Parts: sequence; C-alpha cells; structure tokens
Amino acid sequence: MRTDITDRADVTGVVTDFYTRVYADDLLGPIFIDVARMDLAAHLPIMTDFWETVLLRTGSYRRNALQSHFDLNRLVRLEQAHFDRWLRLWRATVDERHAGPVAEQAKTQADRIAGSIGRRLAGSTGSEYVTITTGAR
Repeated sequence: MRTDITDRADVTGVVTDFYTRVYADDLLGPIFIDVARMDLAAHLPIMTDFWETVLLRTGSYRRNALQSHFDLNRLVRLEQAHFDRWLRLWRATVDERHAGPVAEQAKTQADRIAGSIGRRLAGSTGSEYVTITTGAR
C-alpha cells in the first residue's frame, strides 16, 4: 500500500529513484552526465532540500534553481521534449512510491516549476498567466 509523502526520508526516496531514472534516460541522461557533468551523490541532497522545501515547507533549500537552468541552457538548448520527459519520469516515480495529497502536490508543483522554467528560458515571464491587452488606450 502506498502512503503519502510525509517526511525527508520519503522525499529522499522519491528524489533518489527519480534521478536514477533520469541518469539512465536516453534523452536526459547525457545532459546530466556529459554536459552538466553532475555528480549525482552531491546533487541528491540539494534536490532533496529543494523538494522538501516545496512539499513540506522546511526552508532547507536556499539556492537559485533558475540560474542553474540558465547556465545549463547556455551549454545545451533545453527544449519542451526535455521538460516533458522530466515530468513523465517525475510523475511515474511519485506514483510508484506514494499516494495522497502531498504526492499529488509533488506532481502539480513539478508541472508548475517545469512550465515556469521553460517560459523563463524562452525569454518570457515565468507566469503562465499573461495580461491580455486590446491595444486601445
């Protein structure tokens, strides 16, 4: 029986399983391994802090997630396909491990974060809401 995400141990499990999948993925793996040259052992606690802050409001993440994506995007263009794959792997990992309101929030927040980062990398506002103007003044 799957339980909800309730503590750092749950977040660590999701993050570890997720990044294991990402590193093995034919689309995302080369970006993390060959382009970003990311040290998985060093990256996992940082991402656990990030998701623990997002889901459990611990305040343990104090970095700039957007800047790291801007830096990576300068090395390899991050396309919608990358974000779609990232989301598919994240959702599958969460669904296989957990069920409940926080698990659902993990998937919703991932959608929002991926959308916001994608929009920002494309030079737009991070918000999915854009003011509509009529041109009349």
